[in-house]
Amino acid sequence: MAWKGIWQLKKLVVSYCDWGGSSRGIRAFIESNLPAYKDSNPQLEVITELSRGQHPCLKAFYKNKNERVVCVKNLASEDVLLHATRLRNALGRKVKKLPTRHVTKHPSVQGTWTTDVRF
Repeated sequence: MAWKGIWQLKKLVVSYCDWGGSSRGIRAFIESNLPAYKDSNPQLEVITELSRGQHPCLKAFYKNKNERVVCVKNLASEDVLLHATRLRNALGRKVKKLPTRHVTKHPSVQGTWTTDVRF
């Protein structure tokens, strides 16, 4: 995703095995969908990495020095393309848990509203 006009994903590494059965979908992705994906995303550096005997995965490197790894074991070519697109659209931030369900700048003195109020 572009944040302030700058794409946050800078490098995508496609790691696969050339003979393993779990890499069948990613090999089809590399043959059919990867050239079009590279052409449609010129800001992105896409690298294919052969790792024999390992399950396939997509590694995303973002500008804020974060890294995400998605396992694409036994997935079809379209699903691998979906995961690659989701990694491209992500900002690369760490997931931050909110302290409460109710988030506001001015908390109520009376407490949060619930439907379980009995009179």
